[in-house]
Amino acid sequence: MQAEEDAEFVGARVEAGLRAARFSSPPSSEEFAASIEPKNVPAVFRGVLNGSAASSRWDPLHGGLDYLLEKVGPDVAVEAMMSSTGHVFYGDLRSHERVSIPFSTFMHSCKSYLGGLNAADDSSKDKGIGEEPTCSEEMCSASLENSEQLYLAQVSILNTENKERCSLEVLKEDIQEPIFLKGRPFSSINFWMSRAHMRSSTHYDPHHNLLCVVAGCKKVTLWSPSASPFLYPMPVYGEASNHSCVSIEEPDYSSYTRAKYMKEYSERVVLNCGDALFIPEGWYHQVDSDDLTIAINFWWKSRIMTEMLEHMDAYYLRRILRRLVDTEMALSNSICTTRLKVMIHLTRKGQLIHLTRKDTSSSQSIERKKIAADDSSLLEKDPVAKIILPVEPLELRSMLLAMVHTFPRTLEGLVLNILGPTGAEILTRKFDEMDQQTTTEEQTEFYKTFYTAFDDQYAAMDALLNRKELFSFQVFQSVLDQYLRVHVDRPS
Repeated sequence: MQAEEDAEFVGARVEAGLRAARFSSPPSSEEFAASIEPKNVPAVFRGVLNGSAASSRWDPLHGGLDYLLEKVGPDVAVEAMMSSTGHVFYGDLRSHERVSIPFSTFMHSCKSYLGGLNAADDSSKDKGIGEEPTCSEEMCSASLENSEQLYLAQVSILNTENKERCSLEVLKEDIQEPIFLKGRPFSSINFWMSRAHMRSSTHYDPHHNLLCVVAGCKKVTLWSPSASPFLYPMPVYGEASNHSCVSIEEPDYSSYTRAKYMKEYSERVVLNCGDALFIPEGWYHQVDSDDLTIAINFWWKSRIMTEMLEHMDAYYLRRILRRLVDTEMALSNSICTTRLKVMIHLTRKGQLIHLTRKDTSSSQSIERKKIAADDSSLLEKDPVAKIILPVEPLELRSMLLAMVHTFPRTLEGLVLNILGPTGAEILTRKFDEMDQQTTTEEQTEFYKTFYTAFDDQYAAMDALLNRKELFSFQVFQSVLDQYLRVHVDRPS
């Protein structure tokens, strides 16, 4: 029975439609192509590799290490990852390096490690274990100091773009592709093996991925692409842009405030020998591998990426950014509205008016996703916005008309000198709501009267539009930071 901490879990905020589907038996290729792959949602397939040649021949506990040694041969070198951060392998090259080692060296190191495990197990039972797996002095010395920090990661069995990199091509003879992937034009098939427990950093891949466990066990934590704001992806211009900035072992929540909500938007899947996991392109995942775990994975381009034409990239980029900005604008407005409603409610109750983010996180009426996006409330920085937000549109209309007749200079000063970007956005939205509740004649009369408070009505219009654009730019900056880790200055 698995330990409780190894059980699968689904975060409280994972939408039902984004949870990994479970299949006790592999689907047909037609079912996968029609109803699983197009959803771009993970799927777990139990027992996909059961009975395969790789599953029976590569098992380290049943002679698999000797088989792999003989199959690959003594002279083949592979590229391994060596971590400077213990068993954790981050995407940033500053914390690991690629080293070339003989495949046989890694296998002998694994045999030595397995022998130690067997010896320790039998010692605890007070029994002899017979002859331990041994290796030559040369091989053992070549197994490298701190060899537990080595990881055979993404060693090519098949690579359509660079066939010269396929150092383990001979192993393809043992691999039978799952039936539901029949006909897929794979870009690569890769070999993964850990000697001892290994942990990969949180990252996403630009291809569809089927991860298959041949031996051992892997625990995979998943986040949808929409969870990017909680994961703080590295800058898009960096060498590890598909990795998260947040430390797995010791998250710095003071620097990455939204990261405290990571777990709520995650799902963990436990893959045992023979199981497979479909990870769609763009889905973040973090993988824990047990001792002596072997896996293979298949990568192929999604239909969207295959059919996307390069000359359309700039257009799609603008469409996607516009969609994200619109979503963020709606979210910002919703945050402001919700916070003000709570403030008004508490004021009526005679309680504290000021709410911190910690206070609001305990309110069931405010979704944590909205709080997480609200790193610093734009509303708190705009006193006029705080005043006008809770006022009903027609009530605000009456107030503004009264100010035109009684305090025109005060109204002019508010709009031209005090109203901030958030206030301009809220005020113009209030105007839109007023228009929906009044006739065309009433609208014309209101705006004609409203702008008489200004010596230059066009200057007032410019002030509102400029601040609305600044608000939109602040939202745009937030989108770029959350999804791309890019900062841009506003054009002059």
